[in-house]
Amino acid sequence: MALCQVCSVDDFYRFSDLQHKMVSDYKTLGAVVEGLRLLQNKIVVTIGTWDLLHIGHVRYLRKAKEKGDILVVGIDTDETARKYKGDLRPIVPFEERCEMLSYQSCVDIITPVHDINSRGEWQYALIKAIDPDFFVAVEDSYPKKQIEDIKKYCKQIVVLPRQAERTSTSRMIQQAVKKHLDKVYELIEKRK
Repeated sequence: MALCQVCSVDDFYRFSDLQHKMVSDYKTLGAVVEGLRLLQNKIVVTIGTWDLLHIGHVRYLRKAKEKGDILVVGIDTDETARKYKGDLRPIVPFEERCEMLSYQSCVDIITPVHDINSRGEWQYALIKAIDPDFFVAVEDSYPKKQIEDIKKYCKQIVVLPRQAERTSTSRMIQQAVKKHLDKVYELIEKRK
């Protein structure tokens, strides 16, 4: 398997689970998946940023894994995440997000997602490379046109509801900032 392109070789081997799960090259990934299919495995793919991994993410990954035998998780690179979520994201760097996901027993393969065009649109290289049996998405995460495009490259799309109604990375960030701003304002008022 190919090494993570953004990690040094020394960093890569520090991450014991990551070294067994990370496939950074889609050609290699295609060959791995082809071998797994020969063994009668159903391939499930999902992608995301996975920033500030939380209970909704983990529940979602477990539900995605239930759809097949092998769960391939695409992880937005830092550059990709900035295009989707703005200049202040991701909070957690790519290498650490990869390592956190590698510790999830339901995740079998991790691969970077970095094929974003100049308009910030995903170009589907991951699913084109492996033709998954299932592509799993969260409701409202893709516009209808994009769902139609995704259907061209996988056998079936599964749309799951959000797995934690009150928990999201954006909400966690907003609550933390608000809490700290409130404290800063209190301190300013005390000094007046």
